[in-house]
Amino acid sequence: MSVFPIVVLLSSGPSAGKIAVIAEIIDHNRAIIDGPLTSVPRQAYPYRHLSLTPLRLTNLPRGAGSGCIRRQLEKEGIVAKWENSTWAKKRAAIQKRRSMNDFQRFEIMLAKKARRDVVRKALKASKA
Repeated sequence: MSVFPIVVLLSSGPSAGKIAVIAEIIDHNRAIIDGPLTSVPRQAYPYRHLSLTPLRLTNLPRGAGSGCIRRQLEKEGIVAKWENSTWAKKRAAIQKRRSMNDFQRFEIMLAKKARRDVVRKALKASKA
């Protein structure tokens, strides 16, 4: 059993924002990553462009191939666990906010103002 079946988030490159698994350690600067379920090809990747996640794979042999990693990811439901994590949800919300146009931002501002008004009136009524 290996010490490093760690699920990582890629922070740069064409696969930025996707998760992968550290399959093998090359040296103190790079590791071989593989993400067969998230369409991340097996490749050498520098550690400075990886973010470690709290997710781990169990019983992954050293130097495991893409097929073995795929089976283990499916068996443990790692992609679903990642999508349900607070970190992934926060990233999705930020991405959604960035993709909004001016009118959508304006509508959100009006909805927040209406919500503040309702809360303010309810608070005033409860004090009276």
